[in-house]
Amino acid sequence: MPKVGMEPIRRAAVINATLMCISRHGIDGMTLDKVAEYADCSKGVVSYYFKNKDNLMIESFKAFFAYYGLKINAAIQPTMSAADMIEVTLAHLLPPLSDVTQGAINVSELEGTEKMFIPLEDQAKLFLHFFSRAALDRNLQEVVSASYSADMQGLMKIFDYGKATGQMKVEDSQSAAYGLLAMVVGLSFFRVANVQPLNSEDNRSICEDYVKKITEG
Repeated sequence: MPKVGMEPIRRAAVINATLMCISRHGIDGMTLDKVAEYADCSKGVVSYYFKNKDNLMIESFKAFFAYYGLKINAAIQPTMSAADMIEVTLAHLLPPLSDVTQGAINVSELEGTEKMFIPLEDQAKLFLHFFSRAALDRNLQEVVSASYSADMQGLMKIFDYGKATGQMKVEDSQSAAYGLLAMVVGLSFFRVANVQPLNSEDNRSICEDYVKKITEG
């Protein structure tokens, strides 16, 4: 049994190791033995906290999605304009292609939100692995649904704030949020598949143009 007080640290290490393992080997190639190796712990520790591979996969999927919401909420400030809030949101949901930095996967808040990090290459791989599995797994579909519902609510609040303060000309905040989120998800798949935009620019410019159209009238 792990030492008393080590549970949050051990759980975080195992989740980070699982995401790294899935990024390198895929979900089918992810095993408790490999995760233990990446986490520098015994297979018994992995099993103690997560029981089996399915539970570990689901909890890692939840952490992967929660990462984005936590980073966005930490970056948004009440004094920001609605447009700046949207820009911060897009910067995390669909980072600029030029924003390439290296580092180890960390989706834990134990060291502070600013320490949380997933390299862009790993984000793309995890996105592809999890979504391909979610197409056939009801449990993973529920994780996706809950996460995107929360994202929708967050975007709607920003659009409502922009409309209430006269900063944005949004007629229907729900439709605007739905459209923007759908565009982000679609462009994320395009990135994974290396589908280049027609203008040869970073495809997040498409999202920026969409926001301008729905907010400036």
